[in-house]
Amino acid sequence: MSLSQHDPLCRSDLKESPVEQFSLWFEDAQRTELPMAMAMTVSTAGAQGRISSRVVLLRGFDERGFVFFTNYQSRKARDLAYHSFAALLFYWEVLGRQIRIEGRTERLSDEESDAYFASRPRGNQLSAYASCQSQVIASRDELVAEFEQLCEKFDQNDVPRPEHWGGYRVVPDLFEFWQDGEHRLHDRLRYSLHNQQQWKIERLAP
Repeated sequence: MSLSQHDPLCRSDLKESPVEQFSLWFEDAQRTELPMAMAMTVSTAGAQGRISSRVVLLRGFDERGFVFFTNYQSRKARDLAYHSFAALLFYWEVLGRQIRIEGRTERLSDEESDAYFASRPRGNQLSAYASCQSQVIASRDELVAEFEQLCEKFDQNDVPRPEHWGGYRVVPDLFEFWQDGEHRLHDRLRYSLHNQQQWKIERLAP
């Protein structure tokens, strides 16, 4: 799909539920040749208010929120321990679309994190143990040596989820759907949650 194929995005085009609207656009992205339609930027703020962003993979979504997994000792996790709010950004250049999502975060239950961890490739499971994410290390050789030791330790046994690794769910209270427009007259439609139960849809100037 080329950018010129888009008709203007009208209020009447949108679903009343932002999650349903996200699902439609996400399906469009998955049907393209995008290598990783599920890639999203997660932005957090630490104790000093300093913002940091990184790309992670969306691992599930529904009306409850948007799920990703990480090391609980990582910078993003430390940020979320101070400020529970996060912002997500999906950008699909080939479609001329982006989606912003904001909301508070909550940790997944141990059962949810266990289930996802068990579905990961074995090498990825072992790397969750080997990597002290965001911490300074002496060298790559040190990291590889730790990984190899873990391979020997677990050998043919199942790899249990480490306590320092698991999932977060971003519980949205704001969505913005942006679509490229001719002459930079882009379409921006925002969903904001009112009274914790009703979504208000408004058009923003580009």
